[in-house]
Amino acid sequence: MNDTKVIVGLGSCGIAAGANKTYQKIKELKGAENLDFELKQTSCVGMCYREPLVEIVDESGSYLYGDVDEDRAVDILDKHIGGGEPVKNYVVKSDLFDTGRDQEFLEGQVKIALRHCGHIDPESIDEYIAQEGYAALHKIAKENIPREDIINEVMESGIRGRGGGGFPTGKKWRFAYNYTSEEKYIICNADEGDPGAFMDRSLLEGDPHAVLEGMVIGGYAIGASQGVIYCRAEYPLAVKRLNLAIKQARERGYLGENAGGIQGFHFDIMVKEGAGAFVCGEETALIASVEGKRGMPRKRPPYPAELGLWNKPTNINNVETYANVPYIIHKGASEFSRYGSEKSKGTKVFALAGKVNHSGLVEVPMGMSIQDIIFELGGGIIGGKEFKAVQMGGPSGGCIPNYLADTLVDYDSVSATGAIMGSGGMVVMDETTCMVDVAKFFLNFTQEESCGKCTFCRMGTKRMLEILERITDGEGQEGDIEELEDLSRQIIDNSLCGLGQTAPNPVLTTIKYFRDEYEAHIRDRKCPAKVCKPLLTYTVDPEKCTGCLVCARKCPTGAISGEKKQVHVIDQELCIKCGDCYNRCNFDAIIVS
Repeated sequence: MNDTKVIVGLGSCGIAAGANKTYQKIKELKGAENLDFELKQTSCVGMCYREPLVEIVDESGSYLYGDVDEDRAVDILDKHIGGGEPVKNYVVKSDLFDTGRDQEFLEGQVKIALRHCGHIDPESIDEYIAQEGYAALHKIAKENIPREDIINEVMESGIRGRGGGGFPTGKKWRFAYNYTSEEKYIICNADEGDPGAFMDRSLLEGDPHAVLEGMVIGGYAIGASQGVIYCRAEYPLAVKRLNLAIKQARERGYLGENAGGIQGFHFDIMVKEGAGAFVCGEETALIASVEGKRGMPRKRPPYPAELGLWNKPTNINNVETYANVPYIIHKGASEFSRYGSEKSKGTKVFALAGKVNHSGLVEVPMGMSIQDIIFELGGGIIGGKEFKAVQMGGPSGGCIPNYLADTLVDYDSVSATGAIMGSGGMVVMDETTCMVDVAKFFLNFTQEESCGKCTFCRMGTKRMLEILERITDGEGQEGDIEELEDLSRQIIDNSLCGLGQTAPNPVLTTIKYFRDEYEAHIRDRKCPAKVCKPLLTYTVDPEKCTGCLVCARKCPTGAISGEKKQVHVIDQELCIKCGDCYNRCNFDAIIVS
């Protein structure tokens, strides 16, 4: 066999786009036509908008093909494998020629957490090791590095927790280290319920050993003997690959007695599947769930570093944080901290979604601007529409308007806008987005996910949602905006955990930056973005109407009348504002105002 490899991206995003069918077609053709190449799998490359993705590596170089369905797979194998000629029209990245904006999407990033994703078979420990995997553990064992020095190295790197709050990771480890106990625990929070959870899932699917290695290092540093990965059961592929990686790590001695070759250090990891409750992203609620209790937060202090899982000292970080740790220990704190800004070191992974051309995972140095992420990496707004805002930080994040697009993505700069970094969700919005409707959408999520323990969170978010529903239904009243602001302050000040304390963020930031839209809904009974149906009016443009009868025949309430080839009229009393006439008219004769 020659050295040619055909590698299919089989992360959840690729599978959802049809990558399994592509893989099977390639496998079928390989056998039927006796083609000479090695067929392999990998995970998400990050270029989700081009899935399914197939990479061919041969003696001439590397070629990443996008949108590879079964038909395109046949064409590529016939011409590239069979004829030795790459199909350039399908290539989205190559080290031999420029492919334009697609190539910029990947080359404009700096990958540390995602360094192996899309490059190795996530189910092979050997491929991980071949890419310097477990080198950090080998270094600790060989040089007999003391626990305190590991913590100091993490502190010097400047890494802050990538799960939401941005608390310095090294300082968090030191707190757990300082508490004396025969039992200590390390927990990986893989249960964030916002768009950033897509990033967690992709990392677990694509590079599970990096997360395990980071946890083993953390366990050694604080003196823990057991690790727990709390992962939502809705991620079956991630759970499967984690359990396989744990089994492989045990067999190779990276888990168990003398873990990683560190004499006297015994450490193991288990996976605990959660039910997907958003509140379990909060660390005390997560601990309660691991212990078999209802996932509800408790008052802090004491913090988990003192009394955590089973009332023992516990350190909790998220997936991305642990994935960075082996790089820091192996390469050194200075190598990690040369990326980023003064107070936010390293890189950050974002799940770029919404009205952007290039949706997917991007990893960028801290300190890059929102503008550059959306327009350089993200390829700008779909359809060339106007960029309006970006929502950052997940359901309880905030909306940043277009005129603040030069905001740098670091913890302090993002927080100054009223948004939060969160675990890395970045939802892009265009001119067709109603910001009142956006606030209602996110508040509806956080209200449903409230565990109900705090009255202010349980009832306050419900009252806020009722007000927002009234406003978008055309029944807003003077004073509603002020009531929303007052309720927000009370919920923030009196809620027990981060869910309640941040739930009002989408409302507060949309009021702050888009107050005119709230006022238009309340005072003018209009939705400027033409999204809120109860506030819309459908009329017929007499200059464009041809009397074709299509709208009249399809109107569910018979609100449209008119003879054939005559201008039609919409009865506003009968119109239910379904928008069917607007969607079906071939002559742009329906006016929405």
